[in-house]
Amino acid sequence: MEIMGLSITQFFTALFSIVMIDLVLAGDNAIVIGLACRNLPKNVQLKGIILGTMGAIIIRIFATLAVVWLLQIQGLMLGGGLLLIWIAYKLLAKQDDHSNVKSQDSLLAAVITIIVADAAMGIDNVLAVAGASHGSYIMVILGLLISVPIMAFGSTILIKLIDRFPIIIDLGAGIIAYTAGKMITEEPFLHQIFVRPELKYSLILLVIIGVLLTGRMKRQKTAQSH
Repeated sequence: MEIMGLSITQFFTALFSIVMIDLVLAGDNAIVIGLACRNLPKNVQLKGIILGTMGAIIIRIFATLAVVWLLQIQGLMLGGGLLLIWIAYKLLAKQDDHSNVKSQDSLLAAVITIIVADAAMGIDNVLAVAGASHGSYIMVILGLLISVPIMAFGSTILIKLIDRFPIIIDLGAGIIAYTAGKMITEEPFLHQIFVRPELKYSLILLVIIGVLLTGRMKRQKTAQSH
């Protein structure tokens, strides 16, 4: 049985990956929204959050669909996979800096700040979701429709959960690393190298282990230096 041209296993694996990627990378979005709307009058803060989030979502959907199309060009799957390895590593090792996101006093300025900041910071999310989608535009939209309401209305809870259970970040980084390995092994001009499943999955496993180990080592080193 197939759904959208994918086996049931592929469909639910891809959907789970997209939702998890969206959620683990949502912390930055929540912080941007909070900072941009912090100085708005209380009676328009919710409106600013909703309008800014909707604008950011629309741009993100179109950007992700564009990247899904671009990944069909020979060589870009390999490039995208290598970039995702770096993104997965940075997710584990990063130190967040949102000092360039200013709070705004007007609704329009806050909405624009949210959209622009999200577009600038969202390339990791866009590329990871596109890579996990198996080239399916419907899968991208379906995954976003599931995860966006959680990001928009549960972002504060989500941040607290990640702080309490850091393993969520490790799981997200592992999924992104898996997506990176999959993209590399599915690059058309490398097809002959990874035609044997044992080689394909060995590389994917190596990428996941490498990202998790190096990311954790960097995080521990940073924690010890503070």
